[in-house]
Amino acid sequence: MNVMILLGSESDFGVIEEALGVLKEFEVSFGVEVTSAHRSPERTLNLVKEAEAEGARIFIAVAGKAAHLAGVVAAHTVRPVIGVPVDSAPLAGLDALLSTVQMPKGIPVATVALGSHGGTNAALLAVEILALEDERLHKRLLAYRKKMADRVESASRKIQDKL
Repeated sequence: MNVMILLGSESDFGVIEEALGVLKEFEVSFGVEVTSAHRSPERTLNLVKEAEAEGARIFIAVAGKAAHLAGVVAAHTVRPVIGVPVDSAPLAGLDALLSTVQMPKGIPVATVALGSHGGTNAALLAVEILALEDERLHKRLLAYRKKMADRVESASRKIQDKL
């Protein structure tokens, strides 16, 4: 397994559904578990250690509200940790964003956007990190980016045709 995704609660699964599709598209192996920095701290620590033993190279931590999961994971590994803050009431995700991004010096967490866009970007960032040492992934990322650019140009042509 290359990427371990840890969800702070079952309700966070929707945030990573598209991200799982991205990892599958790039043929990057992954695992997904639900664990909580607060409600199951021993489970969280055990999952990090087990994932490392199974070869996880990158962790993605998805959590809302207090959102300490990414920080707890980062405190127990020296592998890259990508935090995905979840937007939830009553603060619309600002609490999760600040909890994820404001890590103390020495324990970095890469933080992406709130919600499902962040989930997708976390998967792509994980692929980019892995592509540093995998030429096949590097080439697939270039092709992925070209497809995105082609869709933008196609959309522009459609609008121009309407004028």
